[in-house]
Amino acid sequence: MNVLSTLLMVVQVLSALAMIGLVLVQHGKGADAGAAFGGGASASLFGASGGANFLSRSTAVLAAVFLASTLALAFMGYQRPSKASSSGSVLENVPAVPAAAGASGVAPQEQPAAGAAQIPGQ
Repeated sequence: MNVLSTLLMVVQVLSALAMIGLVLVQHGKGADAGAAFGGGASASLFGASGGANFLSRSTAVLAAVFLASTLALAFMGYQRPSKASSSGSVLENVPAVPAAAGASGVAPQEQPAAGAAQIPGQ
């Protein structure tokens, strides 16, 4: 189960980084208007409109992969323990604190009597 969660985490991180890169590579709406007035860079790699279709579809696929890996990780992290191993209360497994201990969990020390003289070094 640990190997599967590690694999899903790697897929999630790689899909997130690839999606960020694809979003940054895409041009906005204003870039198409500039290409209509003489910008020759619009038909560089994928043709006049092929780049937008390829990049937007790739982004959608990566978003679906990211969503699926996120849901799978959330499902794996939420699995409840079986009823046989746990009775339902977390407080039942806490060790008991001795009754003589104070609030800090340390036993109180004896205090000298009020009239007793204290000798330094003892």
